[in-house]
Amino acid sequence: MARIIDVVQHPNVADEELVWREPQAGAGDFRMGSQCIVQESQAAVFVSQGQVLDALGPGRHTLSTANLPLLSNLIGKVTDGKNPFPAEVYYVNLKDLPQVRWGTNPPVTIFTTQGIGVMQLMSNGVVDIGVDDPVRFVKQYAVGKPVLRLDDIKERVQTLLLGEMAQILSQLKVQNEQEANAMLTQLEGASLALLNEGFKALGMRIKAFEAKPFQRKQISREEAMNLVGNKEDFFRMEQLDVARAAANNPGTAGDLAGAGIGFGIGQQLGGAMNPQQQAMQNQQQMMMMQMMQQMMEKMQNSGGQPPAAAQAPAAGGAPANPQTPEEIQALLDNLDMQLAQGKISETAYNKLVEKWEARLKELRGGQ
Repeated sequence: MARIIDVVQHPNVADEELVWREPQAGAGDFRMGSQCIVQESQAAVFVSQGQVLDALGPGRHTLSTANLPLLSNLIGKVTDGKNPFPAEVYYVNLKDLPQVRWGTNPPVTIFTTQGIGVMQLMSNGVVDIGVDDPVRFVKQYAVGKPVLRLDDIKERVQTLLLGEMAQILSQLKVQNEQEANAMLTQLEGASLALLNEGFKALGMRIKAFEAKPFQRKQISREEAMNLVGNKEDFFRMEQLDVARAAANNPGTAGDLAGAGIGFGIGQQLGGAMNPQQQAMQNQQQMMMMQMMQQMMEKMQNSGGQPPAAAQAPAAGGAPANPQTPEEIQALLDNLDMQLAQGKISETAYNKLVEKWEARLKELRGGQ
């Protein structure tokens, strides 16, 4: 018969150690009446035959059915108080591990209703982290391991931390890095509980959270399209951004509306849309209607004429609302540049060119 373990303890806790198993080689033979010594800031979790049982707090404990009721159910009634039973004791370090570094690798991806519909944010900082529920933590990570250190689960902690941050950013409908940094300030203060919700399932807690301000990663149009994951959805968001800019420039807004940007997006792209895509288009159409209404109100307030800003030259020197053949030609040249730079879709380009070439031909007397 294996040696009976009369006293079990783990007084020397190493740096960044989370869990230590006794005996180190695996299950040992205990009996009712054995002593279990638990240091301050420790919990001793008993595991027998792969089943996680009760946890004992700081102090010197004499093992009995009183303090290990689940154990008595597992091994049956102990008739003489000396029957040995196999068990492992996992000593869990409950101290906070301070200044644990984290970073956004990969960057946090946030889907927005502005610009190209997606942005990536980068930051880094430190957290103070520790075990909050020793039984749950042992079930998640420690069973079967002689020792568990922070490095063993650091990647999991990082992934969970970034996932929780992304979820909070999404719930708050963050649209830019300024709004994201306002959220960071909240997490460093009274709203830390939001970040802890996901860690509770692991039996862990975050006591303190520090982060440097978010910075937006510059991404190309192709990268953004890959992040959105659906080419049609990407084009819708891109064209909606063009329409948004047009709402602030009524002269151009009329041209873009005539080109079919906004209400004709689904038909332009072709093909059947799934319910999610249909919902996105409905939302975009509502926003387009609101922006066009704002444009009309601006025109009414200015006596039916586009504001002066709308008559200013557009990018590349082309007037937004050309009147002369020279101005129309400048606008057509500017459209070529915008198409080459990917600022407008080919469909919008073709319709605008058709419209203004017809107007140019009219001004030149049909030549």
